[in-house]
Amino acid sequence: MKFDYVVVGGGTAGCAVAYILGKANKNVLLIEKNIHLGGTMTSALVTPMMKTSDNSINNEFLDDFLNEMRKYDAAITYIDGNIGWFNPEIAKIVLDELMCKANVQVLYSASLRNVNISNRYINSIDIDINMLSVHIETKYVIDATGNCEVGKLSNCNFLENNSNFQPLTLRFIVENVNLKEFSDWITNLDKDRDVTTSCKINDEIHLSTAYTWDNNRNWALSTLFDDAVNKNILKDSDRNYFQLFTVPKMPNAVAFNCPRMILDSNISPFEPFMYSKSLQNARFTIMRLLKFMNIYLKGFENAYISNIADMVGIRENNRIAGKYVYTIADLKSGKKFDNPVLISNYPIDVHSTDKSSSAMEKINIEYQLPVESLISKDIDNLYVAGRCISADFYAQSALRIIPSCFSMGTGLAKYLLK
Repeated sequence: MKFDYVVVGGGTAGCAVAYILGKANKNVLLIEKNIHLGGTMTSALVTPMMKTSDNSINNEFLDDFLNEMRKYDAAITYIDGNIGWFNPEIAKIVLDELMCKANVQVLYSASLRNVNISNRYINSIDIDINMLSVHIETKYVIDATGNCEVGKLSNCNFLENNSNFQPLTLRFIVENVNLKEFSDWITNLDKDRDVTTSCKINDEIHLSTAYTWDNNRNWALSTLFDDAVNKNILKDSDRNYFQLFTVPKMPNAVAFNCPRMILDSNISPFEPFMYSKSLQNARFTIMRLLKFMNIYLKGFENAYISNIADMVGIRENNRIAGKYVYTIADLKSGKKFDNPVLISNYPIDVHSTDKSSSAMEKINIEYQLPVESLISKDIDNLYVAGRCISADFYAQSALRIIPSCFSMGTGLAKYLLK
């Protein structure tokens, strides 16, 4: 089999680059290890998208995705102006529709087995799918796997990982929530509209609220979490991070950006035994959180768990050494580049499992990411998109959100089409 472009990883960035290349009538193969596209958006239940700059660029894939989602009433614009509130289940269908429209060939349940390199050039890859091996020749390879699997098999150089690893998150969805009762109760309890908001859109109640064990603000839910810990309903670590959002086209459901998978901050979250044990503990935490909500949150009395993500939310792992290493100094200075793939103002966002150690630093200027941070310095026809880009630890923490990954994929595709 021969393709002009092979995109490995059908998550946020991978879908974007494949779609734009396909719309340009290029011969594109998109390889995905799961049975659907979307990656963190769908498998990891990362919804909604975080809000980014109004002056963002390379928005073609984002616009087409949201336009298709709105046809199903599965995407809304929230009251803060965030256009990225979406339904992760319907997103699986819409992403398939977009790939079909762009004539992108997709292979599901496919795992990368080998990369064949000659003179700094990937000439073919081997994948396994349904116990069969497939040999694929290509001109360009885009690694959008998040963990940079192509880069690892190609023996590329990587940037040094920070010793204080960011925690993973195992998200979940709860249904049978009386959102009217909860909305009235939580907005009365919490007057801080930077934390708790609620509105009605398309005759559906939509809302958001949060709590952490950090001491950076007076959380309205603090006394409830304190009481639950004192009564052994929750473990102290269960309350390290708690954030919820409603979901379009799911009128009685709430999606949770928690729990963090608690680990020793000095041990890699990907150490096999630690990773597996923390997954078990995260599911136990979800059950305790459900009990907490049934008891303490008005409207949650009869709520139940309807979905636990089948992929963990990973904030940072392998970052390739590219032609340009984007730094936190570049970001904070708003450095300009000849070929930017994105413009954003999303904060520096570093999570920690230690109390009051997470960092959310707002950026008062817009910053750019150059396409050279998406180009391998070791392999001449290997490109990356997504969280595995060539950026230092702190810069990457601001660049990993879904809209930025969409822009990366779109911007990279347009660069390759020049």
